[in-house]
Amino acid sequence: MRIAIDAFGGDNAPEGIVAGAVEAAKEYADAQLILVGDEARIRALLEANGAAGLANVAVRHAPDVIAADEEPVRAVRRKKDASMVVAAALVKDGEADAVISAGNTGALMTAGLLVVGRMKGIERPALAPMIPTMDGVGVLALDLGANMDATAEQLAQYAVMGSVYRSKVHGIREPRVGLLNVGTEPGKGNEVTKAAYPLLEAAPIRFVGNVEARDVLNGVCDVLVCDGFVGNVMLKSLEGTAAALFGALKQEFTRNTISKLAAAILKPGLKKFRDKMDYKEVGAAPMLGLSGVVMKSHGSSDARAIKNAVKQTVSALRSDVVGTIHAELGKGE
Repeated sequence: MRIAIDAFGGDNAPEGIVAGAVEAAKEYADAQLILVGDEARIRALLEANGAAGLANVAVRHAPDVIAADEEPVRAVRRKKDASMVVAAALVKDGEADAVISAGNTGALMTAGLLVVGRMKGIERPALAPMIPTMDGVGVLALDLGANMDATAEQLAQYAVMGSVYRSKVHGIREPRVGLLNVGTEPGKGNEVTKAAYPLLEAAPIRFVGNVEARDVLNGVCDVLVCDGFVGNVMLKSLEGTAAALFGALKQEFTRNTISKLAAAILKPGLKKFRDKMDYKEVGAAPMLGLSGVVMKSHGSSDARAIKNAVKQTVSALRSDVVGTIHAELGKGE
């Protein structure tokens, strides 16, 4: 397994990216990790992390970088020597089997489409991050920002891709697929969700019907289908609520001596809950619908997040997610 890693994408690049790659290389000896970026800086960091002699770590020079605030299409087309674009090109040219980046999300999706290429039978790829749930299993939600609009047919494609990913990568037998909606009744929603409902019923998946946003964290489904606009609004709402909740708890627990004592008692449980909701444990979100494995890590990913991103990517490659999705979609043709 050959995995290209954009060493200069993300807030903690290149130090955090290289450190995480080194940890992953030590754990996954059967994976060849190709760090893409400024070669001199990467090699210096490899030496600093005690990894100069690792046989399964290689470096590919790429002198340019796509910044977080750059316009995606223009950046990908103009910056052919950017670390993200070069890493994607390695997949296109067959020199790598997958690419991981914590950089500009729009640019990575653009590189996936323009460089790696779209899978036959898929109209629009989808960004599919994991949302933590109270039972610790999590729900794979797609699309959460790659495409602001979607047709009913595209939502059905998302459902199949998400079901295959959860089955093959996460080992869930017959994943439950839900359609994000304003009510659980089949007739609820806008014209797109109403049209999508019968398509999901007919798809080769375990469709459990409409799911309301208030039930998502309770683990009522394993795959949640929605368009990128609604999904991203839901995700940002959940993130904002979580941040406000932890902020309010911190304020209350530091109010006086008694509350500080209570905080000391509750600290182990709160830490366990926080870790359960931590994106670093997931590592990366797949961009499903592309002809190669493309994984998007959180922009602030540290070494632990990158190591877990490699873990997710290894699982996707071992289970041949791309080939399986292509086969499932072909059954409906």
